[in-house]
Amino acid sequence: MEFAELIRTPRVDNVVLHRPFYPAVEGTLCLTGHHLILSSRQDNTEELWLLHSNIDAIDKRFVGPLGTIIIKCKDFRIIQLDIPGMEECLNIASSIEALSTLDSITLMYPFFYRPMFEVIEDGWHSFLPEQEFELYSCSCDEWRLSYVNKEFAVCPSYPPIVIVPKSIDDEALRKVATFRHGGRFPVLSYYHKKNGMVIMRSGQPLTGTNGRRCKEDEKLINATLRAGKRGYIIDTRSLTVAQQARAKGGGFEQEAHYPQWRRIHKSIERYHILQESLIKLVEACNDQTHNMDRWLSKLEASNWLTHIKEILTTACLAAQCIDREGASILIHGTEGTDSTLQVTSLAQIILEPRSRTIRGFEALIEREWLQAGHPFQQRCAQSAYCNSKQKWESPVFLLFLDCVWQILRQFPCSFEFNENFLIMLFEHAYASQFGTFLGNNESERCKLKLQQKTMSLWSWVNRPSELRKFTSPLFEANNLVIWPSVAPQSLHLWEGIFLRWNRSSKYLDEAYEEMVNIIEYNKELQAKVNILRRQLAELETEDGMQESP
Repeated sequence: MEFAELIRTPRVDNVVLHRPFYPAVEGTLCLTGHHLILSSRQDNTEELWLLHSNIDAIDKRFVGPLGTIIIKCKDFRIIQLDIPGMEECLNIASSIEALSTLDSITLMYPFFYRPMFEVIEDGWHSFLPEQEFELYSCSCDEWRLSYVNKEFAVCPSYPPIVIVPKSIDDEALRKVATFRHGGRFPVLSYYHKKNGMVIMRSGQPLTGTNGRRCKEDEKLINATLRAGKRGYIIDTRSLTVAQQARAKGGGFEQEAHYPQWRRIHKSIERYHILQESLIKLVEACNDQTHNMDRWLSKLEASNWLTHIKEILTTACLAAQCIDREGASILIHGTEGTDSTLQVTSLAQIILEPRSRTIRGFEALIEREWLQAGHPFQQRCAQSAYCNSKQKWESPVFLLFLDCVWQILRQFPCSFEFNENFLIMLFEHAYASQFGTFLGNNESERCKLKLQQKTMSLWSWVNRPSELRKFTSPLFEANNLVIWPSVAPQSLHLWEGIFLRWNRSSKYLDEAYEEMVNIIEYNKELQAKVNILRRQLAELETEDGMQESP
């Protein structure tokens, strides 16, 4: 298929663009295979370059010969184009609809993008499993790298290399894989160097109505326990939902077969419930007609902050089991690709100082989301505006980023990265020129040959010129565990995401930038003061030496 077949009208003159924070601009609208471009010959007027993949929905309306297209983006931006001529407007609208809903991944922009910057680091090889394992190998000798999933023969949603207990051989792992949903047998997610406790994650056990058991699974899980220690299994489903899963062949671990483990159910919502919550929240944020009571009512009705509280509460519980009770844990829901990853990731941010650095957080995204099989292509296919919702769409990753922002807001000095770093990750998960978030798992990414045909997001981010934008001036390394508050008064709406296209949000951004500039200026002054103090001390020392004879 050629892109030209989808573009009925490639160019229209005298189009008026309306967008947040900018005055209306008249210019020429052009459609390419991947971008909507509006350029004006006016001086000091910034061009609009919008990826078609960032378009979530469009609306059309006509007043006489003038047509208007309202473009609603996946990053919650709303853009208006006033186009002269009904036929041109209809052609542009149908072209945008076709180009923003391409079926084939290989037709997306990352396969055509060529970087204009010098590639200093190949991001595809920045966070390999072997490198991550090296961080643990100096602390423990009870774990090993397993290549049992080479060529994705055992589990299609796992990477080829996983970390498992050294006492469990690959043949046992294959048997355990047949007992876990999607072949997702328990693997190491995090090793707590302070006390040797670990977080494991997996899919649900396939116990079914007959109470099926797997001795290899029991042996694998028990191999993570130290002598005389107990463990916790945190199931991210309610007990009722877990029991219902047994009728479909799933289920949960029977305490009779796992006597050293205590099972805890912490319900975290998924799928359409989260998608509907996001839709209600964005709708409330876009409505400027509400009075205070109505606004607060709609915010509460969205249940977005309630979902954040549930996820953070479960993550704090997992961290407490590890750090305060000295107990290892296994976390799973149904598949182990959504709420499970939210909890394991947030628990590591609470426990592990490295995860609060830029590279450490990137490694966390790679390890706990990309390599762990979170289906980005399905979950981020659409955002809050699209009317044709699929059951597998869900803002799971956005909720995780929101939870991270809540912790960052409470501990601003403990994070090397700033809010802009999280916003950037949100944007690229939904629409990007990079191939990092394409596909649903490592198996699909290998088949698509993303490493050979696309550029990694980390290759762009980790250049010094970009890192400066994402580095917090408040950062001071904190090697302690941090305990976020999950009290309702401690959780806030993330204005940087949900209100950033409103006028008030822009003023907040400007105020933040001003604060950062003041902090940087104060740092420079302090550095100069320290230099002067050293010079003064040296002069005093020299004077003392001259006077001493």
